[in-house]
Amino acid sequence: MSSDLLSYAGYEEPHFLEACTLCSKPLGYNTDIFMYRGNTPFCSQECRQEQIESDEARERRWKVSSKKSKECSKKSTTTVQTGTLVASN
Repeated sequence: MSSDLLSYAGYEEPHFLEACTLCSKPLGYNTDIFMYRGNTPFCSQECRQEQIESDEARERRWKVSSKKSKECSKKSTTTVQTGTLVASN
């Protein structure tokens, strides 16, 4: 087994610091690694910034769609009147 690979129940996968998350460029030894949100590695500030902007845009879209969903559910509320109905012959 290579030292670059992790093994879990017979399944081998590359170490998470092996390649840039965005462009998949190999991360070399003795080079800077730019981290984002814990353990997400990037090869450059540009790749990291692109991911940040992408995440922020996705969060904005989610907030807008969530807000629209709440507005739609308020508009679609149906009012039902209750009372007693008396019928006679």
